[in-house]
Amino acid sequence: MEQVIIMGGGPAGVSAALYARRGGLDPLLIHHGPGALAKAECIENYYGLERPLTGLELYERGLSQAKALGIRILEAEVLEIGGFDTFEVKTTAGDFETVSVILATGSKRLTPDIKGVKELEGRGVSYCAICDAFFYRGKQAAVLGNADFALHEAELLSQTGVGVTILTDGKPAEFSRKTDLPVLTGKVLSVEGTEKVTGVLLEGSEEPLLAEGIFVALGNAGSAEIARQMGAELNEKGNIKVDDQMSSTIPGLYAAGDCAGGLLQVAKAVHEGAVAGLSAVKYVKRKK
Repeated sequence: MEQVIIMGGGPAGVSAALYARRGGLDPLLIHHGPGALAKAECIENYYGLERPLTGLELYERGLSQAKALGIRILEAEVLEIGGFDTFEVKTTAGDFETVSVILATGSKRLTPDIKGVKELEGRGVSYCAICDAFFYRGKQAAVLGNADFALHEAELLSQTGVGVTILTDGKPAEFSRKTDLPVLTGKVLSVEGTEKVTGVLLEGSEEPLLAEGIFVALGNAGSAEIARQMGAELNEKGNIKVDDQMSSTIPGLYAAGDCAGGLLQVAKAVHEGAVAGLSAVKYVKRKK
């Protein structure tokens, strides 16, 4: 069993791993690329930089530093985290059991610019299959997304008794494994319905695809999505609710960086990662 699994290889995740390592733990850091940090063209307002760096350069330096200190790093996508007393982390590279988890994959803007999505949130538009699958048993639903996170959500719905169609919204399907579930690659024009979702209109179709629910699963599972699936409390802005020790409302589950809200800066992410790493050390030692 792992002592602590850290989800995210950016400033918050690497900082958490460094402090967990210095605290005597053997952390496993799982990352799936730099995310929003890669979009930063120039970072110059961070301590110790002789010259400005791109976000990608900073990301790669952080991972190199972690590797130099012997921290285990796995490049994979986290699909789901379950459990309570201990946690089971499901990834595209296999499943892991761990005493504690630190979520540090940054913030994610999930809402697509599709007519009807925001208007029907909570009335058929959902962002959490494990949360809402029960309400769609025996009904038809769609999953919006083209990567493994969407496939995972679709399979979960199907296993619950929901008739599922995956919609890639004009993008190619990028699943790492084959699926027997129907996949439509047409662009999504609108989510139909007034009081609740009744269907999804695709480009080139005269009639909407019948669907009483649509589950948004774009890109990879972000920290807030994972936390919400686990039952952790989010704040009014959709960020993970944490205390001053970066502990969520679930014991052993911590969050740091952009996913915890506040100032979206590298300096804040590094600080919160350090706090989360030290908090995980204390938690794991208490569990022993």
